[in-house]
Amino acid sequence: MGATFVYDFAQGNKDLSHLLGGKGANLAEMTNLGLPVPPGFTITTEACRAYLADGDLPPGLPGEIDAHLAALESTMERRLGDPADPLLVSVRSGAPFSMPGMMETVLNVGLTDASVAGLAAQAGGDADAHRFAWDSYRRLIQMFGRTVCDVPADAFDEPAHDLDADGLRALVAAYQRIFEEHTGRGFPQDPREQLDLAVRAVFRSWNAERAVLYRRQERIADDLGTAVNIVAMVFGNLGEDSGTGVAFTRDPATGRAGAYGDYLPDAQGEDVVAGIRNTLTLDDLRERDPDSYARLTGIMSILEGHYRDLCDIEFTIERGRLWMLQTRVGKRTAAAAFVIAAQLVDEGVIDLDEALARVSGAQLGRLMFPTFDLAGAPPPMATGTAAAPGAAVGEAVFDPHRAAAAAARARDVILVRRETTPDDLPGMIAARGILTSRGGKTSHAAVVARGMGRTCVCGAEALRVAADHLTVGDQVINEGDVIAIDGSTGAVYAGAVPVRESDVARALVDGGESADPVVVAVRRLLAHADARRRLGVRANADTGPDADRARQLGAEGIGLCRTEHMFLGERRTLVERLVLAVDDDVRASVLAELLPLQRDDFAGILRAMDGLPVTIRLLDPPLHEFLPSLEDLAVRVAVAAERGGRDGHDAELLAAVRRMHEQNPMLGLRGVRLGLVVPGLFAMQVRAVAEAAASLAAAGGHPRPEIMVPLVGAVQELEAVRAEVTDVLRLVAKETGVEVDAAIGTMIEVPRAALTAGDIAGAAEFFSFGTNDLTQMGWGFSRDDVEASFFTKYLDLGIFGVSPFESIDRDGVGRLIRIAVDEGRAARPDLHIGVCGEHGGDPDSIHFFHEVGVDYVSCSPFRVPVARLEAGRAAVAGVGTSDTR
Repeated sequence: MGATFVYDFAQGNKDLSHLLGGKGANLAEMTNLGLPVPPGFTITTEACRAYLADGDLPPGLPGEIDAHLAALESTMERRLGDPADPLLVSVRSGAPFSMPGMMETVLNVGLTDASVAGLAAQAGGDADAHRFAWDSYRRLIQMFGRTVCDVPADAFDEPAHDLDADGLRALVAAYQRIFEEHTGRGFPQDPREQLDLAVRAVFRSWNAERAVLYRRQERIADDLGTAVNIVAMVFGNLGEDSGTGVAFTRDPATGRAGAYGDYLPDAQGEDVVAGIRNTLTLDDLRERDPDSYARLTGIMSILEGHYRDLCDIEFTIERGRLWMLQTRVGKRTAAAAFVIAAQLVDEGVIDLDEALARVSGAQLGRLMFPTFDLAGAPPPMATGTAAAPGAAVGEAVFDPHRAAAAAARARDVILVRRETTPDDLPGMIAARGILTSRGGKTSHAAVVARGMGRTCVCGAEALRVAADHLTVGDQVINEGDVIAIDGSTGAVYAGAVPVRESDVARALVDGGESADPVVVAVRRLLAHADARRRLGVRANADTGPDADRARQLGAEGIGLCRTEHMFLGERRTLVERLVLAVDDDVRASVLAELLPLQRDDFAGILRAMDGLPVTIRLLDPPLHEFLPSLEDLAVRVAVAAERGGRDGHDAELLAAVRRMHEQNPMLGLRGVRLGLVVPGLFAMQVRAVAEAAASLAAAGGHPRPEIMVPLVGAVQELEAVRAEVTDVLRLVAKETGVEVDAAIGTMIEVPRAALTAGDIAGAAEFFSFGTNDLTQMGWGFSRDDVEASFFTKYLDLGIFGVSPFESIDRDGVGRLIRIAVDEGRAARPDLHIGVCGEHGGDPDSIHFFHEVGVDYVSCSPFRVPVARLEAGRAAVAGVGTSDTR
C-alpha cells in the first residue's frame, strides 16, 4: 500500500508537524479541540519532497485530492467553483517550522467569470455583495498571477480599497489583460485547474530564493518540504460586520500578560500581515463587536492553556461569526522570551527546566546589545510602533538589494520601506534595523524582524517614503543619510544617536538589585542554567581588565590567554629582534627585556582570576605578523641603492627576513616549532608565569596557572617542551621558595594531534581544542582568504548550511574531536578537556561539546553568559520545547 499524502483536519494533531507542517498540524489540533475551524485538508510534506525530486505530483496524489475535495464539498454543501453557489478555498503553505511570509498562499481559489455572480448571490445579492464578489475575484487574479505564474507584483499595483462594484469589475478586466500579457494565456476558468496549479506553486515556493535565504538564516534544514493546506474560504471582506486579525495571547514584544493584536474590518488576512493598511487594536474590536471579542479571548485562553505558551492566532469574522484560521507558538522578541518563560513558571504551567529550554543563547546575546543614550539627543522626527527592540544607527537605504550591497561593503544600513514583503528579505538580513511607514506589530516586517533579532519600527505614519528618500513635513532624508531607530520606543531620529551599554549587560556585570522584569528573568534562568550545566565556562582573555570583566560575567577561569597578543604595538620590535637574532648573546638580551614585561602581564591576569584556572598559551605568532614586510623592505633597499646610498640596517634586515620568509606562514614556523627552534623563548615565558604566580602566592593569593603548548602534532614535540617547562618550574620554586603547581597540556589544533591523541595524552595533563585552526586544517583552507572569496557560493550551493567557522562541522572536524576525546581519555582517564576556539561561544557548537564529553568551553568575555545559558540548555535537552524560530 502506498503512502498517504492527504489528511483531513480531523485526522491530524499538533505532534505531526513534520508531516502536516506547523499550520496543518495546528489546524488539526484546533479542529479536535472543537474550535471553529473552517473544514479542509492537508497535503503532506512527503508529497512536496516527491514533487521537488521528480518535478511532478506523486502518483496517487491527484486521486486523494479528488476524494478529500469531494468530502469537503459534501460538508459545505457546495461545489468548487459552482456558478450558482460556489465553494471557494484557500491554498496555503505550511512548513514544519514557522517561516512567516516566505512561501506562497492563494485565496479565493475556484472563482471564475462564471461564478462571480453566484458568489454575489451567496453574499446577499445587494450592491455590497457584488462589490465583495468582484473584490474577491480581483484578489484571486492578483495573488494567482504573482505566486503561481510569476507576474511581477507591481504589475497589479493599483489601489482597490475605495472602488465600488463597477470599479472593481473594470479592475478585474484590467488584471485579466495584465495576466494574459505576462503569461500568454487567459486567466484559468477551470476551478480544478486553479487548485492544481496553486498546489504546485506552493510546493515550488519551498525553494524560492527568499525561503532558502530564510532557512539559512534560521538554520532550518532544506530537505523538510512544505505541506499545503486546502481550506474552505470564510470571508472577512463582507462589510463592516466582518474582518480579519492577528492576535497574541501575550505581547510578543515585551512579554506583558494579556491579549494583544491587530484587527482590520472588511478585509482579508493578507491585508493585515502585509501592513498595507494600518490596523485597529483588539480593544477597538471589543467596542465594535463585543460578542466576537469575547469568543476570541475565550479561545485564546483555551489555546494558551493547551499549548502552554504564547500563541499567535489568525482569525476571521464573517458577518459576526468567528473563525480560527491558524495558531502557532508565537515568535517573540528576546526580552519577551525570557519574561514569558519566567511568567509561565510562576503560573505553574512549566518548570524551570522547560523554561530554560524555551530561551536561547542567541536571544540572550541580543539582550546584551547596546541601547540609545538619549541624553542631549534631538527629539524624534517621527514615532511608530516599537516592533522589535534594539538601537540601530545606519544609512537610510530604500531598496533591499541596495541595502544588501551596502552592507557587503561594511556599511551600516537601515532598510526603509512603506511596508516590507517577503522579497525584501535579503535587505532585512543585511540591515541593522528596519523602518516602515505602514503596518503594526503583526506586519511582515515586525514578525520577521523579531525572528531574526533585528531592530524594527513599523507604522511610522508621519513618514512619506519614496523610492530614494523620505519626507517628514519639510524635512527630507535622502538615501545615504544617517538615521537612528529605537525598537523599544518606536522613535525615529535624523542623524546618529549615541549608544550605551544594555541594561541586561550592565546588570550582569554589576550584580545590583533590579526591578526590570527582563533582568529579573534573565538572572533567574541563568542561575538555573548554572545549577544544571555540566560544562564549565571560561573566557578567552589576554589582559587583566578583560579577565576582570569575564569574571564579573560569570567566567570560571581563563581558557585561553594568547601571549602573542601581548607583543603587539611597541613590543613588536622585541619579537622581531628575538626571531632575527643571529647569536646567543643578542637573543639572551632580548629575552631579559621581555621577562619583566611578561611577568607583569601574567600577574595582572592571575590576580584577576585568583583561585580560578588560567590557561596560558605559549607564544604562537605567525611570523609574518611580527616581521617587517618583505616587499616594503625590498623597496626601501632598492630606492636607497638607486640614490647611490646603502641603508646597512635595512639591507641586513632584508637578508634576515628573506631567510625567514614563508610562503604559508600559518603552516610555518610558529607554535611549538618556534619554541623548539628559538632557544630560551618558551623558558622565558614559563619563568614569567612561575615568578608571577609565586609572588601572588607569597602574598596570600591562590594562582592556578596552566601552561599550554600550541600547534603540537607529535608527542615528541610536547615531551621536549614539557621537559623544559618542568625544569624552569623546579628552578623558580628553588629560587622563590614557592612551589607553583602548573598543569602542562597542549592545544589540539592539528588534525594529526587529534588522530594521535592517545599518544599525546601520555605527556599532557589537559587538552584544549583550538577549533579555529583545526577547522582550517581539517578543511584545507584559510579562513581569511576563503570567507571573502567562495564561501557565499558554497552557502548558495548548499555545500555549507552554515559556515564551519561559525558552527562546528560535526561530521568532519567534530569527528576529529570525538576521536581525540575518546582516545585521550582512554590513555589518561583524568585528562581535562576544553575548547578555546571561537566555537566555544556558539550555541549549537556548545550542545555538541556537551554531547562528546568536553569539560569546559572558553569564549570571549561578552559571550560568557551566552555560553553559560547554552551549557544549561544542553543539560536539559529533550525537555518539552516550543518552536519560536
